[in-house]
This record gives sequence, C-alpha cells and structure tokens, in this order.
Amino acid sequence: MVWRPVEPVERLDRLESLDEIRQLVAKYCLALDMRDLDALCGLFPEDVRVSRDLSGRRALKVWFDQTLREQFTGTAHVTGNHVIEFDDARHARGLVYSRNEHETGEAWVIMTMMYWDRYERVEDRWLFRRRLPLYWYATDLNAPPIGENKMRWPDRAPYEGGYARFWPSWERFWGPDYVADCDVPAPAGLDEFLARMAPRDEALSVRVR
Repeated sequence: MVWRPVEPVERLDRLESLDEIRQLVAKYCLALDMRDLDALCGLFPEDVRVSRDLSGRRALKVWFDQTLREQFTGTAHVTGNHVIEFDDARHARGLVYSRNEHETGEAWVIMTMMYWDRYERVEDRWLFRRRLPLYWYATDLNAPPIGENKMRWPDRAPYEGGYARFWPSWERFWGPDYVADCDVPAPAGLDEFLARMAPRDEALSVRVR
C-alpha cells in the first residue's frame, strides 16, 4: 500500500524530508571528496551493514579508508537527477545520477554512474540505510570506453559496471521478444515510479572496487 500523506502537517513533513534527503546526498559527496570519514560515516546509522560479517560505523570507516587509499589520490563527485519516493514517513528510496572524476596514480579516470539508495529516518534524522553503486563506465579521460567491460582502471582488468543488470527494462529492451507497438500502461502513481522500474531482488549486489 502506498503511503499518502493527507494532513497539512504530514504533507509539510514530506516536503522537509525531500529537502533533507537531497542534502544528505550533497553531504555525502562533500565528505567523501574532502576525506572527512567521520562526517561521511555519520550519514549512515550506527548499525549499518558493511559486509556479510561486518556492521557499524567503525567498520564502514575502515572500509572507506582502505578503498580511498588503495585506488584514488583525489576525487570529485557531482550529482544530478535525483528521484525520491517514500514507503512511509520513516523510509524512502532514491535514484541519483553521479558524474565523478578520480585522480589515480598517473591517470585521470572519469566515471558515470548512479546510486540506488535506501533512506531511513533515525531519531528524526534522515540517513542512508544502503547505497548500491551502479556503474556505466570508468575510463581514462582520453580513452572513451567503447564495447564491453567499460570499467577501465589503470592496472586492473576491465570489467562490467553492473548498471544494466540491475534494471530489468534494459534486458527486456534488447531481448528478442521485445515489442514496442503495444499499449502503454497507466503512468506510475506518486511514490511508485522507482518501485515499478527497479528489480524485485533487494539482495542484488554489484562489484564496487
């Protein structure tokens, strides 16, 4: 059942929540690029899941520290399109486009990706419950990634980013049974656009490094 705020105070709270979630994404970019790992990990709940065996902000901080030291000298994240939908007054999901640049060794790697987010209100603050990165490509600034395996980092074998596998519509569109000349279903309702497009398997994961 879709959550429908009715009372004025509920509708105002929804508007304030939308703005807070957008600010949450902007804060993530700033804290990540400035390497303030305390600020970054504070955007997640204390019991955030980091891996199959690890959870908590401390474990998340170690994971970010290892990732940022191993792969990147400097980064710059710029976010664009942001769709936010609410399950209820304390839970929401979102899709964020992100254009990123990375100084890595002697190469400058550009990346286009999106984040599939789950947001949760914890003690009256909106936080990330989960961020799933979905990559289009990563490549040297002067070497556009044509063909398959578009994730191309220096000193690493090319691999697929995972964005296409995440969205069922991508496989349907390129499948042999796809038909465009058919009725278009009714538009998705409020807070149903992402729910209709996204996969049903919330356990889906992709390679992040």
